[in-house]
Amino acid sequence: MNPYFQINLDVAERSCLVVGGGDEATEKSDRLLDAGARLTLVSPRITPRLQESARDGKLRYFQRRFRFEDLDDVFLVVNTARSNPELTRQVFETACARGILINSYDQPAFSNFGMVALVHPGHLRLSISTSNASPSLASRLRQDLEALFDEEFVDYLEQLARVRQHLKAREPDREKRIERLRSLVATFRLEGRLHYPENWREQVETLLTQDLE
Repeated sequence: MNPYFQINLDVAERSCLVVGGGDEATEKSDRLLDAGARLTLVSPRITPRLQESARDGKLRYFQRRFRFEDLDDVFLVVNTARSNPELTRQVFETACARGILINSYDQPAFSNFGMVALVHPGHLRLSISTSNASPSLASRLRQDLEALFDEEFVDYLEQLARVRQHLKAREPDREKRIERLRSLVATFRLEGRLHYPENWREQVETLLTQDLE
């Protein structure tokens, strides 16, 4: 388990590479494209969604297996292929030697950054990480939070952005700008409660002590 150092990374107009073409590659590709990356995808087969993105010119697609020259001039790599552990190790070591950021899906030992669960309604980017203690829980939290932030929240945040830009252009006094912006969120609250599985301690103890085939 590694807590990592949490940052937001600017990949806009930077060359990024995704290896693999399954569901994980689709999700990671969508996130990179949403962040403005110049994306290349390498895989013998890809999902229909990735095929559509390639047809629309949103990414470059090479229908073949990974080659080490694919790392040339790349800023960041996401490797979602897991069928060849030795290749995964070589890709990781080569990327590190070249100073390239790399994440190997579900293989933290071959990653130098982590991909967190992401909640992103509108302008919000809320990252969730359990330091690999339980990716399943991170996914569960993401689903619940996505349901919480509704369309009104998306519009609320959009209007806050409009007001902020308006005040930056019209109000030269910084302290007055901050005061007015804070007044718009002063009574905003996020409220909720946690619901744990019934007898979760007993369930955990059972799994830890039973023999698994």
